[in-house]
Formats: sequence, C-alpha cells, structure tokens
Amino acid sequence: MQASIDISWPQLGLFASLLLIPLFINAHFKLGINKSTIISLLRMLVQLFLLGLYLEYIFALDSIALNITWVILMIAMGSYSIISKSDLSSRKLLLANALALSCALLPLLLVMSLLVIQPSPRYNAQYMIPLAGMLLGNSLSGNIVALQTLFDAFKQRQDEYEAAIALGASPYQASFPFLQQAMKKAQAPILASMATTGIVTLPGMMTGQILGGVTPMVAIKYQLLILIAIFVMLSVSLSITLLLSLRYSLANNGLIKIKLNS
Repeated sequence: MQASIDISWPQLGLFASLLLIPLFINAHFKLGINKSTIISLLRMLVQLFLLGLYLEYIFALDSIALNITWVILMIAMGSYSIISKSDLSSRKLLLANALALSCALLPLLLVMSLLVIQPSPRYNAQYMIPLAGMLLGNSLSGNIVALQTLFDAFKQRQDEYEAAIALGASPYQASFPFLQQAMKKAQAPILASMATTGIVTLPGMMTGQILGGVTPMVAIKYQLLILIAIFVMLSVSLSITLLLSLRYSLANNGLIKIKLNS
C-alpha cells in the first residue's frame, strides 16, 4: 500500500478556486446567500486551521486530563448546538441533553478504548478525540430532529393529547405516540445510511483511512466499528434526551413552560 500523500498549501489553494463555481451559481440564480457562504467558508478555514494546530499539540502532549477536558467541552458545545438548533430556550433541556450525550458517549469510548482498539496509552488522544468527534457529530442532527418533532407534535396535536387524557390515559401514555414519532424520524437517516453503505456510498472514515495507506479490510473493520458505535450512541442519546425532555414538559403541564423561540 502506498503511504499517505501530503497536499501542499499552494495545491490546496488552487483547488479551492473551484469554490468560484457555486458562488457563480448562487449569483446567477440570485439566491442572496453569497455573503453567508463566504463567511461560512472563512469560518471553516480558520476553525479547521486552528483545530489542526491544537490537535497536533494535544496529540504531542497526550495528557489524560486534557483529553477528558476536551471531550467534556465537545459534549457541552454539542448540547448547546442541539438545543439552539431545535429552537428551544429551556436550560433544563440543555442539561438533559448534555446528560444524554454523556451517558451515551463515555461508556462507548471506554469500551472501544479498553476492549476493542486498545491503543497505548488507553487514553491516546489520536484515537480518543476523533472517535468522540465522530460519535457526537453524527448524533447532533438526530437529536435536533427528535426534539423538534416531539415539541411540534405537542403544538400541532394538542387536541389528540387532551382527548387521550380525557379518556383516562396518563400524561405519559397520551404523549407516547409523539415520542414514537420523534424516535422514528430521528433514526430514519442513519438506518438509510447503514442500508446503503458499501453499495451506494463509501463512508468518509473508510475513505480517509484508505487514502492514508491503510489496507481496505482494516479500513472496513474500523468503519463497521464506528457505524455500530454511532447507531448505539444515537439510540441511547435519543432515548435519554426524549424521556428527560418529556418528563420535564409533562411536569410543567405540556408545553406551557417550554418556550419556543420565534
């Protein structure tokens, strides 16, 4: 297998000139998003460059305290992103989501580090940080969809909820169909992705490892590992997030105390 081929900054800069194509398309169709597109691209450039410098420092230092601190920061930022993107303003929902992500992520990291990959040392930042990032990153959109679906159902199907209560159902029983709908909708993309992986799509992690010089079979093993972990992570985090959010909502009489940002 050929070793990983480095890309020079001038080569990358030349390739980046292709971004003029989508900018031209946006201008041609008068989408009015060129400014936000340029800002997003510049933010991506700065953030990734700074992240690369920081990760090189973390990898070189490889401190268990620093690694854990970084993972906690990732969980906090991920929770904030989920709640803000879901248009929810409750701090208790933020704490519930942070707890859900922690309960789903940390045990998985321990299992993968201690029993499966077994890097040396076990808290090796080269494995710990990227794995945590992939698991969290693939759980964000699912949790956002789940929360939006749950609270939209409360708003749009309030009559159905009240009718079930009038017929003697408990608040949890009356809201259970909303919970089911939220979980199904949130898990649909990952199920579709798993069903087409290897035939329709070549996953990013596997592609990256192959480009880095790893043999295809080793890359497949890591891809299977991460896909299984992502599905478990998403399922656990969804369950805890929705149950805690539902409990808080019902304790405050449905949506009365859940303020949606408008």
